[in-house]
Amino acid sequence: MDLLTWGRNPWGQWVLTHISWNLFWGSLFAGVLFFVAHASYMFLSAHRKRGTAETDALEAKYKNLPAKIERHSIVARAFHWVMAASMFTLLFTAFLPIVGIRFAWVTWHWIAGLVLTASILFHIIHASFWLDFWSIWVGPKDIPEIKAEIQRELGKDVPGPKPAKYPLGHRLYHLTIVIAGLAAVATGLFMMVRVQTPLFTRNPYLVGDGTWGVLYVTHGLAGVGLVGLVIAHVYFAVRPEKWWITKSMIFGWVTRREYLEHHEPSRWVVAGANTSAKSSERV
Repeated sequence: MDLLTWGRNPWGQWVLTHISWNLFWGSLFAGVLFFVAHASYMFLSAHRKRGTAETDALEAKYKNLPAKIERHSIVARAFHWVMAASMFTLLFTAFLPIVGIRFAWVTWHWIAGLVLTASILFHIIHASFWLDFWSIWVGPKDIPEIKAEIQRELGKDVPGPKPAKYPLGHRLYHLTIVIAGLAAVATGLFMMVRVQTPLFTRNPYLVGDGTWGVLYVTHGLAGVGLVGLVIAHVYFAVRPEKWWITKSMIFGWVTRREYLEHHEPSRWVVAGANTSAKSSERV
C-alpha cells in the first residue's frame, strides 16, 4: 500500500505531492477497531472508581463540599464547543470529497481553520492566566499515579492516588491532540497562500515544490490522525461510565459524589475540601 503520492513538476522532476488517501481509510478503520476493542475490554475489566464504602467515608470527611462542584467554567465550555464545531467542519470538508461527496468545500475549510486557530490562541491565553495551565499536562508528579494505574490494570488492588482534576487518559489524549492539531494548523495556515481569499494575494510560488510537498504531507498526516482521535473522543464521550464527564462539559459541574468517586481531593482542591477535612480531624 502506497503511503505517499508523487508527481512531476513543470520541469519534469518527481516531487512529493500528498499522502495516499489509503491512510484516511486506515485511520477510520483504526478508530472503529479501537472502540470495538476498548468496549470489549471494558466489558471484562473492573471499573476503577472508588468503592461505595470508601466514597461514603470520604463524603462524611468532606461534608462541607457543595452538592455541585464546578469542573468547567462557561468560558472553557464555550471554547470547547467552538473548537469542536470547527474541527468537525474541517474534517468533513477535507474528507467528504474523498469519499465522493462533491461540493464547494475550500472556502468552508479555510474559514473553519481560522476559527480553530483563533480558538486555540484564545485557549492558550485563557489557560495561562485564568486556569491552572499545568494541570492538563503529564509530568514527573504523575509517576505514582501512572504506576498505580498500571498495577490496577494488571488486576492488582493497590493503594495509590486517584487523579487530580484531569484523569491520566485525558492528559495523554490532550498531549496527542495538541501535537496533531498544531501540526494541522501551522501547515494549514501556510497552505492558505495558495488559495484565493480576501485576506491576502494568492502566491503559489512562495516556496519550492519540494517544500510544498512536505507541507501537504504533514497536513495530511495530521488530518488523518485527527480522524482517529476524534472518533476516540466521541466514543468516550458517549460511554455510560463517562457520561458524568460529558455532562460536566455541558452543564459545567459534577456532583460531590462523582468528585469523590473519581478524584483525589488533595490533588484537585475545591472550596470546602480543606475545611471539611480539618473539621473531621478535630472531631
